Amino acid sequence: MADVKHDRPDTDDYDVTQQVGHLLRRVYQRHLSIFQENASDPNLTSVQFVTLCALRDHGPSSQTELVKATAVDQGTIRGIIERLSARGLITTSGDEQDGRKIIMSLTPAAEHLLEEMIPAARVISELTMADLNPAERVALLYLLRRILNYHDDKSSGVSEK
Repeated sequence: MADVKHDRPDTDDYDVTQQVGHLLRRVYQRHLSIFQENASDPNLTSVQFVTLCALRDHGPSSQTELVKATAVDQGTIRGIIERLSARGLITTSGDEQDGRKIIMSLTPAAEHLLEEMIPAARVISELTMADLNPAERVALLYLLRRILNYHDDKSSGVSEK
């Protein structure tokens, strides 16, 4: 009877805990924990914060525009919009040119929350990368952007040069 290890030698040294997906997920979980511990509003999630920042940066936006700006899928952004609207942080109105389109805008309460939250977000980023020296921080952000850009270019049909 053959030993299973010898039948599949290329799987013998596979350690899932050392794979990029597993490590990225664990780092993200750590970051989310740091976010929740340090957010100026304990009821604000990181995805809600990103959505508010997108509205601040891009101005009044449709759901489709928010999906593009936040990289959050349609179903999830719909729930985020509902929760932010229920909290009085965004308003919704019809688009003047396309009556089917709903436009989201920040309220003064959201602008005030962002004024409090952005300094906290800087602390959150600092704490997430606390164990890295300045060169490692630059390298980490560069490599994460490179991975994202490579896959964004592939999915949009942009060819590599």
